[in-house]
Amino acid sequence: MPDLSVNFAGIKAPNPFWLASAPPTNSGYQIMKAFDAGWGGAVWKTLGIPVVNVSSRYGSVNYRDSRMMGFSNIELITDRPLKDNLKEIEEVKKYFPDHAVIVSLMVESRKEWHQIVKDAENAGADGLELNFGCPHGMCERGMGSAVGQEPEVLKTIVEWVKEVAKTPVIVKLTPNISDITEPGQAAKQGGGDAISLINTIQSIVGVDIDNFVPYPYVDGKSTNGGYCGPAVKPIAMNMIKNCAQDPAIGLPISGIGGIENWRDAVEFMLLGAGTVQVCTAVMHYGFGIIREIIPGFESYMKEKGFNTVAEMTGKALPNTTTWENLNLDYKIIAEIHKEKCIGCQLCYIACEDGAHQAIRLSENGTRVPQIIEENCVGCNLCSLVCPVEGCIEMIRKDDGKKYETWKDRTDSGNIPTTFNDKLAGGLHHWVPEPLSALKNKR
Repeated sequence: MPDLSVNFAGIKAPNPFWLASAPPTNSGYQIMKAFDAGWGGAVWKTLGIPVVNVSSRYGSVNYRDSRMMGFSNIELITDRPLKDNLKEIEEVKKYFPDHAVIVSLMVESRKEWHQIVKDAENAGADGLELNFGCPHGMCERGMGSAVGQEPEVLKTIVEWVKEVAKTPVIVKLTPNISDITEPGQAAKQGGGDAISLINTIQSIVGVDIDNFVPYPYVDGKSTNGGYCGPAVKPIAMNMIKNCAQDPAIGLPISGIGGIENWRDAVEFMLLGAGTVQVCTAVMHYGFGIIREIIPGFESYMKEKGFNTVAEMTGKALPNTTTWENLNLDYKIIAEIHKEKCIGCQLCYIACEDGAHQAIRLSENGTRVPQIIEENCVGCNLCSLVCPVEGCIEMIRKDDGKKYETWKDRTDSGNIPTTFNDKLAGGLHHWVPEPLSALKNKR
Protein backbone atom coordinates (compact mmCIF):
# COMPACT_ATOMS: atom_id res chain seq x y z
CA MET A 1 0.00 0.00 0.00
CA PRO A 2 1.24 3.53 -0.73
CA ASP A 3 2.33 5.57 2.27
CA LEU A 4 0.07 8.62 2.59
CA SER A 5 1.82 10.09 5.63
CA VAL A 6 3.56 13.42 5.14
CA ASN A 7 6.20 15.54 6.81
CA PHE A 8 5.37 19.02 5.61
CA ALA A 9 8.07 21.49 6.64
CA GLY A 10 8.40 19.54 9.89
CA ILE A 11 4.66 19.09 10.46
CA LYS A 12 3.71 15.41 10.45
CA ALA A 13 0.29 14.10 9.49
CA PRO A 14 -1.22 10.69 8.58
CA ASN A 15 -2.22 12.03 5.14
CA PRO A 16 -1.89 15.23 3.08
CA PHE A 17 -5.60 16.11 3.19
CA TRP A 18 -6.15 19.02 5.53
CA LEU A 19 -9.02 21.37 6.26
CA ALA A 20 -8.36 25.01 5.41
CA SER A 21 -8.79 27.76 7.95
CA ALA A 22 -12.48 28.57 7.55
CA PRO A 23 -15.92 27.87 9.06
CA PRO A 24 -15.35 24.06 9.06
CA THR A 25 -12.44 24.57 11.51
CA ASN A 26 -14.18 27.00 13.82
CA SER A 27 -14.26 24.68 16.82
CA GLY A 28 -12.74 21.64 18.46
CA TYR A 29 -16.01 19.82 17.91
CA GLN A 30 -15.76 20.20 14.13
CA ILE A 31 -12.06 19.32 13.94
CA MET A 32 -12.47 16.21 16.09
CA LYS A 33 -15.37 15.15 13.88
CA ALA A 34 -13.20 15.69 10.80
CA PHE A 35 -10.23 13.76 12.19
CA ASP A 36 -12.53 10.93 13.18
CA ALA A 37 -13.77 10.82 9.57
CA GLY A 38 -10.23 10.52 8.21
CA TRP A 39 -8.79 14.00 7.59
CA GLY A 40 -5.07 14.21 8.29
CA GLY A 41 -4.82 17.79 9.47
CA ALA A 42 -6.67 21.04 10.02
CA VAL A 43 -5.81 24.71 10.03
CA TRP A 44 -7.77 26.26 12.89
CA LYS A 45 -9.98 29.20 11.97
CA THR A 46 -7.91 32.37 12.32
CA LEU A 47 -7.32 33.51 15.89
CA GLY A 48 -6.99 37.17 16.82
CA ILE A 49 -9.01 39.84 18.54
CA PRO A 50 -12.55 38.36 18.23
CA VAL A 51 -14.74 40.04 15.63
CA VAL A 52 -18.45 40.71 15.30
CA ASN A 53 -19.79 39.15 12.09
CA VAL A 54 -22.81 40.16 10.02
CA SER A 55 -25.80 38.22 8.71
CA SER A 56 -26.01 37.03 5.98
CA ARG A 57 -22.44 36.03 5.13
CA TYR A 58 -22.38 33.75 2.08
CA GLY A 59 -23.18 33.99 -1.59
CA SER A 60 -22.65 31.64 -4.52
CA VAL A 61 -22.47 31.30 -8.27
CA ASN A 62 -24.58 28.45 -9.62
CA TYR A 63 -23.97 27.23 -13.16
CA ARG A 64 -26.72 25.24 -14.84
CA ASP A 65 -27.20 22.17 -12.65
CA SER A 66 -24.16 22.85 -10.43
CA ARG A 67 -24.78 24.53 -7.10
CA MET A 68 -21.97 26.57 -5.55
CA MET A 69 -19.64 26.34 -8.52
CA GLY A 70 -18.21 29.48 -6.98
CA PHE A 71 -18.64 30.46 -3.35
CA SER A 72 -18.19 33.82 -1.67
CA ASN A 73 -18.10 34.76 1.97
CA ILE A 74 -17.81 37.93 4.02
CA GLU A 75 -17.29 36.10 7.29
CA LEU A 76 -14.23 37.24 9.21
CA ILE A 77 -11.85 35.58 11.67
CA THR A 78 -12.94 33.89 14.89
CA ASP A 79 -15.72 35.50 16.87
CA ARG A 80 -14.93 33.29 19.86
CA PRO A 81 -12.73 34.23 22.87
CA LEU A 82 -9.09 33.22 22.57
CA LYS A 83 -9.20 31.19 25.77
CA ASP A 84 -11.99 29.00 24.36
CA ASN A 85 -10.08 28.29 21.17
CA LEU A 86 -6.85 27.52 23.04
CA LYS A 87 -8.63 25.14 25.40
CA GLU A 88 -10.15 23.26 22.47
CA ILE A 89 -6.84 23.08 20.60
CA GLU A 90 -5.34 21.41 23.64
CA GLU A 91 -8.24 18.98 23.81
CA VAL A 92 -8.02 18.05 20.12
CA LYS A 93 -4.30 17.29 20.45
CA LYS A 94 -5.01 15.14 23.50
CA TYR A 95 -7.29 12.85 21.50
CA PHE A 96 -5.52 13.12 18.13
CA PRO A 97 -1.80 13.51 18.92
CA ASP A 98 -0.67 12.27 15.50
CA HIS A 99 -2.88 14.58 13.45
CA ALA A 100 -1.66 17.99 12.33
CA VAL A 101 -3.23 20.96 14.08
CA ILE A 102 -2.01 24.20 12.52
CA VAL A 103 -3.28 27.43 14.01
CA SER A 104 -4.03 30.39 11.77
CA LEU A 105 -3.16 33.75 13.29
CA MET A 106 -3.88 37.42 12.52
CA VAL A 107 -3.02 40.32 14.81
CA GLU A 108 -1.37 43.72 14.38
CA SER A 109 1.58 44.67 16.57
CA ARG A 110 4.83 42.84 17.16
CA LYS A 111 3.88 42.41 20.82
CA GLU A 112 0.53 40.84 19.86
CA TRP A 113 2.20 38.50 17.37
CA HIS A 114 4.71 37.34 19.97
CA GLN A 115 2.01 36.68 22.54
CA ILE A 116 -0.44 34.83 20.31
CA VAL A 117 2.34 32.65 18.85
CA LYS A 118 3.32 31.59 22.36
CA ASP A 119 -0.32 31.00 23.30
CA ALA A 120 -0.98 28.81 20.26
CA GLU A 121 2.16 26.75 20.72
CA ASN A 122 1.56 26.31 24.44
CA ALA A 123 -1.88 24.92 23.56
CA GLY A 124 -0.21 22.26 21.42
CA ALA A 125 -0.16 23.66 17.88
CA ASP A 126 2.00 21.62 15.51
CA GLY A 127 2.50 24.67 13.30
CA LEU A 128 1.34 28.19 12.60
CA GLU A 129 -0.26 29.70 9.51
CA LEU A 130 -0.04 33.46 9.13
CA ASN A 131 -3.20 34.78 7.48
CA PHE A 132 -2.04 37.40 4.97
CA GLY A 133 -4.84 36.72 2.54
CA CYS A 134 -8.30 37.72 3.81
CA PRO A 135 -9.65 40.14 1.14
CA HIS A 136 -12.52 41.68 3.09
CA GLY A 137 -13.15 43.23 6.47
CA MET A 138 -9.78 42.50 8.05
CA CYS A 139 -7.83 44.16 5.22
CA GLU A 140 -9.73 47.37 5.99
CA ARG A 141 -8.11 47.18 9.43
CA GLY A 142 -4.60 46.86 7.99
CA MET A 143 -4.44 43.05 8.20
CA GLY A 144 -5.16 40.12 5.86
CA SER A 145 -4.54 40.91 2.20
CA ALA A 146 -3.41 44.43 3.14
CA VAL A 147 -0.26 42.70 4.44
CA GLY A 148 -0.11 40.09 1.67
CA GLN A 149 -0.03 42.83 -0.96
CA GLU A 150 2.97 44.52 0.66
CA PRO A 151 5.96 42.14 0.51
CA GLU A 152 8.14 44.25 2.83
CA VAL A 153 5.44 44.38 5.50
CA LEU A 154 4.84 40.64 5.08
CA LYS A 155 8.56 39.94 5.46
CA THR A 156 8.73 42.04 8.62
CA ILE A 157 5.82 40.26 10.29
CA VAL A 158 7.22 36.84 9.39
CA GLU A 159 10.46 37.93 11.05
CA TRP A 160 8.51 38.97 14.15
CA VAL A 161 6.88 35.56 14.33
CA LYS A 162 10.13 33.68 13.78
CA GLU A 163 11.68 35.55 16.70
CA VAL A 164 9.59 33.46 19.09
CA ALA A 165 8.06 30.56 17.12
CA LYS A 166 9.24 27.07 17.99
CA THR A 167 7.02 25.29 15.44
CA PRO A 168 7.03 25.58 11.62
CA VAL A 169 5.58 28.78 10.19
CA ILE A 170 3.40 28.65 7.06
CA VAL A 171 2.73 31.96 5.29
CA LYS A 172 -0.69 32.13 3.60
CA LEU A 173 -0.59 34.26 0.45
CA THR A 174 -3.27 36.40 -1.16
CA PRO A 175 -4.12 35.92 -4.86
CA ASN A 176 -5.22 39.55 -5.04
CA ILE A 177 -1.88 40.67 -6.40
CA SER A 178 -0.20 40.98 -9.81
CA ASP A 179 2.68 38.58 -9.12
CA ILE A 180 2.18 35.89 -6.47
CA THR A 181 5.91 35.14 -6.37
CA GLU A 182 6.75 38.51 -4.79
CA PRO A 183 5.04 37.78 -1.45
CA GLY A 184 6.28 34.21 -1.77
CA GLN A 185 9.86 35.45 -1.94
CA ALA A 186 9.20 37.80 0.98
CA ALA A 187 7.94 34.83 3.02
CA LYS A 188 11.23 33.04 2.34
CA GLN A 189 13.30 36.12 3.14
CA GLY A 190 11.47 36.57 6.43
CA GLY A 191 12.34 33.03 7.47
CA GLY A 192 9.03 31.29 6.74
CA ASP A 193 9.15 27.51 6.62
CA ALA A 194 6.40 27.03 4.01
CA ILE A 195 3.71 28.87 2.08
CA SER A 196 0.04 28.13 1.49
CA LEU A 197 -2.04 29.45 -1.39
CA ILE A 198 -4.39 30.61 -2.56
CA ASN A 199 -6.56 32.51 -0.14
CA THR A 200 -9.87 33.79 -1.49
CA ILE A 201 -10.23 36.16 -4.44
CA GLN A 202 -11.87 39.54 -3.98
CA SER A 203 -15.25 39.35 -5.69
CA ILE A 204 -18.92 40.18 -6.03
CA VAL A 205 -20.88 37.08 -7.01
CA GLY A 206 -24.11 38.67 -8.10
CA VAL A 207 -26.62 41.49 -7.74
CA ASP A 208 -30.27 41.43 -6.71
CA ILE A 209 -31.59 43.15 -9.85
CA ASP A 210 -34.93 43.97 -8.24
CA ASN A 211 -33.55 45.64 -5.12
CA PHE A 212 -30.21 46.76 -6.61
CA VAL A 213 -28.08 45.19 -3.87
CA PRO A 214 -25.14 42.79 -4.39
CA TYR A 215 -25.11 39.43 -2.62
CA PRO A 216 -24.89 38.52 0.19
CA TYR A 217 -27.63 40.86 1.37
CA VAL A 218 -27.06 42.67 4.69
CA ASP A 219 -29.98 44.98 5.46
CA GLY A 220 -30.01 46.60 2.03
CA LYS A 221 -26.22 46.80 1.64
CA SER A 222 -23.38 44.47 0.73
CA THR A 223 -19.66 44.40 0.08
CA ASN A 224 -17.04 42.42 -1.81
CA GLY A 225 -16.29 38.99 -0.43
CA GLY A 226 -13.72 36.24 -0.77
CA TYR A 227 -14.34 33.94 -3.75
CA CYS A 228 -13.46 30.25 -3.60
CA GLY A 229 -14.78 26.86 -4.70
CA PRO A 230 -14.30 24.90 -7.95
CA ALA A 231 -14.36 28.09 -10.04
CA VAL A 232 -11.02 29.28 -8.63
CA LYS A 233 -9.13 26.01 -9.09
CA PRO A 234 -7.41 26.99 -12.39
CA ILE A 235 -6.22 30.26 -10.87
CA ALA A 236 -4.93 28.49 -7.78
CA MET A 237 -3.03 25.87 -9.77
CA ASN A 238 -1.33 28.49 -11.91
CA MET A 239 -0.19 30.45 -8.87
CA ILE A 240 1.07 27.29 -7.17
CA LYS A 241 3.02 26.45 -10.31
CA ASN A 242 4.53 29.93 -10.36
CA CYS A 243 5.71 29.64 -6.77
CA ALA A 244 6.93 26.08 -7.19
CA GLN A 245 9.06 27.04 -10.20
CA ASP A 246 10.57 30.13 -8.57
CA PRO A 247 14.06 29.28 -7.25
CA ALA A 248 13.96 32.36 -5.00
CA ILE A 249 11.11 30.78 -3.02
CA GLY A 250 12.03 27.12 -2.66
CA LEU A 251 9.57 26.43 0.16
CA PRO A 252 7.09 23.58 0.67
CA ILE A 253 3.63 24.51 -0.61
CA SER A 254 0.22 23.70 0.81
CA GLY A 255 -2.27 23.99 -2.04
CA ILE A 256 -5.71 25.56 -1.62
CA GLY A 257 -8.48 26.49 -4.05
CA GLY A 258 -11.42 24.48 -5.34
CA ILE A 259 -10.29 20.99 -4.32
CA GLU A 260 -13.19 18.60 -3.84
CA ASN A 261 -12.03 15.14 -5.00
CA TRP A 262 -8.94 12.97 -5.27
CA ARG A 263 -8.21 14.04 -8.85
CA ASP A 264 -8.12 17.70 -7.83
CA ALA A 265 -5.67 16.82 -5.07
CA VAL A 266 -3.45 14.91 -7.50
CA GLU A 267 -3.36 17.85 -9.91
CA PHE A 268 -2.31 20.27 -7.17
CA MET A 269 0.44 17.93 -6.02
CA LEU A 270 1.78 17.32 -9.51
CA LEU A 271 2.19 21.09 -9.77
CA GLY A 272 4.18 21.32 -6.57
CA ALA A 273 1.88 21.10 -3.53
CA GLY A 274 3.01 18.82 -0.71
CA THR A 275 -0.36 18.96 1.06
CA VAL A 276 -3.79 20.26 0.10
CA GLN A 277 -6.37 22.17 2.09
CA VAL A 278 -10.12 21.89 1.55
CA CYS A 279 -12.90 24.27 2.57
CA THR A 280 -15.81 24.86 0.18
CA ALA A 281 -16.30 21.19 -0.69
CA VAL A 282 -16.73 20.39 3.02
CA MET A 283 -19.17 23.28 3.42
CA HIS A 284 -21.10 21.81 0.49
CA TYR A 285 -20.88 18.06 1.09
CA GLY A 286 -19.55 17.56 4.62
CA PHE A 287 -16.50 15.89 6.15
CA GLY A 288 -17.53 12.54 4.65
CA ILE A 289 -15.97 13.35 1.26
CA ILE A 290 -12.65 12.20 2.70
CA ARG A 291 -13.94 8.63 2.48
CA GLU A 292 -13.88 8.96 -1.31
CA ILE A 293 -10.77 11.12 -1.59
CA ILE A 294 -8.40 8.72 0.18
CA PRO A 295 -9.26 5.50 -1.72
CA GLY A 296 -9.20 7.31 -5.07
CA PHE A 297 -5.87 8.92 -4.26
CA GLU A 298 -4.38 5.59 -3.13
CA SER A 299 -5.56 3.86 -6.31
CA TYR A 300 -3.92 6.55 -8.42
CA MET A 301 -0.64 6.22 -6.51
CA LYS A 302 -0.64 2.45 -7.02
CA GLU A 303 -1.47 2.79 -10.70
CA LYS A 304 1.42 5.21 -11.27
CA GLY A 305 3.88 3.46 -8.99
CA PHE A 306 4.19 6.21 -6.38
CA ASN A 307 5.11 4.92 -2.94
CA THR A 308 4.98 8.27 -1.15
CA VAL A 309 3.33 11.64 -1.63
CA ALA A 310 6.74 13.27 -1.97
CA GLU A 311 7.45 11.18 -5.09
CA MET A 312 4.57 12.77 -6.97
CA THR A 313 5.01 16.33 -5.73
CA GLY A 314 6.01 18.58 -8.64
CA LYS A 315 6.02 15.76 -11.20
CA ALA A 316 4.32 17.97 -13.82
CA LEU A 317 6.59 20.98 -13.35
CA PRO A 318 9.25 19.95 -15.92
CA ASN A 319 6.47 19.79 -18.52
CA THR A 320 5.09 23.22 -17.61
CA THR A 321 6.87 25.94 -19.55
CA THR A 322 6.31 29.31 -21.20
CA TRP A 323 4.53 29.73 -24.55
CA GLU A 324 7.74 30.57 -26.39
CA ASN A 325 9.07 27.07 -25.67
CA LEU A 326 6.15 25.15 -27.21
CA ASN A 327 6.65 23.15 -30.41
CA LEU A 328 5.26 25.05 -33.41
CA ASP A 329 5.58 21.93 -35.58
CA TYR A 330 3.22 19.82 -33.49
CA LYS A 331 0.03 19.50 -35.58
CA ILE A 332 -3.30 17.94 -34.67
CA ILE A 333 -6.69 18.03 -36.36
CA ALA A 334 -10.15 16.95 -35.27
CA GLU A 335 -11.78 13.66 -36.22
CA ILE A 336 -15.46 12.95 -35.62
CA HIS A 337 -16.36 9.35 -34.79
CA LYS A 338 -19.64 9.01 -36.67
CA GLU A 339 -20.88 6.06 -34.64
CA LYS A 340 -20.83 8.17 -31.47
CA CYS A 341 -22.25 11.38 -32.90
CA ILE A 342 -25.75 12.30 -31.71
CA GLY A 343 -26.22 15.01 -34.34
CA CYS A 344 -26.44 17.97 -31.99
CA GLN A 345 -24.13 19.97 -34.29
CA LEU A 346 -22.69 21.98 -31.41
CA CYS A 347 -19.23 21.43 -32.86
CA TYR A 348 -20.28 23.04 -36.15
CA ILE A 349 -21.85 26.05 -34.44
CA ALA A 350 -18.84 26.57 -32.17
CA CYS A 351 -16.30 26.30 -34.98
CA GLU A 352 -18.34 28.33 -37.49
CA ASP A 353 -19.13 31.23 -35.16
CA GLY A 354 -16.41 31.06 -32.53
CA ALA A 355 -13.33 29.59 -34.14
CA HIS A 356 -11.94 28.79 -37.60
CA GLN A 357 -14.76 27.64 -39.90
CA ALA A 358 -13.25 24.17 -40.21
CA ILE A 359 -16.47 22.13 -39.88
CA ARG A 360 -19.25 21.84 -42.45
CA LEU A 361 -22.68 20.34 -42.19
CA SER A 362 -23.09 17.01 -43.93
CA GLU A 363 -24.16 17.07 -47.56
CA ASN A 364 -25.51 13.51 -47.53
CA GLY A 365 -28.58 14.17 -45.41
CA THR A 366 -27.21 13.02 -42.05
CA ARG A 367 -26.74 15.29 -39.06
CA VAL A 368 -23.13 14.25 -38.58
CA PRO A 369 -20.87 17.25 -39.32
CA GLN A 370 -17.66 16.89 -41.33
CA ILE A 371 -14.17 18.22 -40.59
CA ILE A 372 -12.57 20.39 -43.29
CA GLU A 373 -9.11 19.00 -42.68
CA GLU A 374 -7.15 21.59 -44.65
CA ASN A 375 -8.70 24.35 -42.54
CA CYS A 376 -8.52 22.71 -39.09
CA VAL A 377 -5.92 24.40 -36.86
CA GLY A 378 -6.27 21.87 -34.03
CA CYS A 379 -7.65 24.37 -31.53
CA ASN A 380 -9.66 21.70 -29.60
CA LEU A 381 -12.85 23.78 -29.34
CA CYS A 382 -15.06 21.21 -31.07
CA SER A 383 -13.92 18.41 -28.75
CA LEU A 384 -14.52 20.62 -25.72
CA VAL A 385 -18.10 21.53 -26.60
CA CYS A 386 -19.06 18.04 -27.75
CA PRO A 387 -21.39 16.47 -25.11
CA VAL A 388 -20.38 12.89 -26.00
CA GLU A 389 -17.15 11.64 -24.46
CA GLY A 390 -14.72 10.45 -27.13
CA CYS A 391 -16.89 11.45 -30.07
CA ILE A 392 -14.38 14.02 -31.33
CA GLU A 393 -10.74 13.04 -31.12
CA MET A 394 -7.71 15.20 -31.85
CA ILE A 395 -5.39 13.24 -34.15
CA ARG A 396 -1.69 14.01 -34.54
CA LYS A 397 -0.67 14.66 -38.15
CA ASP A 398 3.00 15.70 -37.99
CA ASP A 399 5.68 13.02 -38.05
CA GLY A 400 7.21 14.07 -34.75
CA LYS A 401 10.64 14.66 -36.30
CA LYS A 402 10.66 18.46 -36.24
CA TYR A 403 10.78 20.60 -33.12
CA GLU A 404 10.92 24.35 -33.48
CA THR A 405 9.75 26.89 -30.92
CA TRP A 406 9.01 30.59 -31.13
CA LYS A 407 12.18 31.14 -29.13
CA ASP A 408 14.13 29.14 -31.72
CA ARG A 409 12.64 31.21 -34.52
CA THR A 410 13.30 34.44 -32.66
CA ASP A 411 16.92 33.51 -32.08
CA SER A 412 17.33 32.71 -35.79
CA GLY A 413 15.54 35.86 -36.98
CA ASN A 414 12.73 33.84 -38.55
CA ILE A 415 9.73 35.72 -37.13
CA PRO A 416 7.32 38.33 -38.54
CA THR A 417 8.69 41.86 -38.19
CA THR A 418 6.10 43.85 -40.14
CA PHE A 419 2.30 43.93 -40.09
CA ASN A 420 2.01 42.11 -43.44
CA ASP A 421 5.01 39.83 -43.12
CA LYS A 422 4.61 36.54 -45.01
CA LEU A 423 6.18 34.74 -42.06
CA ALA A 424 2.97 35.31 -40.10
CA GLY A 425 1.15 32.04 -39.49
CA GLY A 426 -2.32 33.49 -39.97
CA LEU A 427 -1.67 34.24 -43.64
CA HIS A 428 -1.72 30.50 -44.31
CA HIS A 429 -5.17 30.01 -42.85
CA TRP A 430 -8.20 30.33 -45.15
CA VAL A 431 -11.13 32.43 -43.97
CA PRO A 432 -14.41 33.11 -45.82
CA GLU A 433 -15.02 36.43 -47.55
CA PRO A 434 -16.91 38.82 -45.22
CA LEU A 435 -19.93 39.19 -47.52
CA SER A 436 -20.44 35.43 -47.62
CA ALA A 437 -21.73 35.69 -44.06
CA LEU A 438 -24.82 37.48 -45.43
CA LYS A 439 -25.81 34.96 -48.07
CA ASN A 440 -28.75 33.64 -46.06
CA LYS A 441 -30.09 37.13 -45.39
CA ARG A 442 -30.30 38.43 -48.98
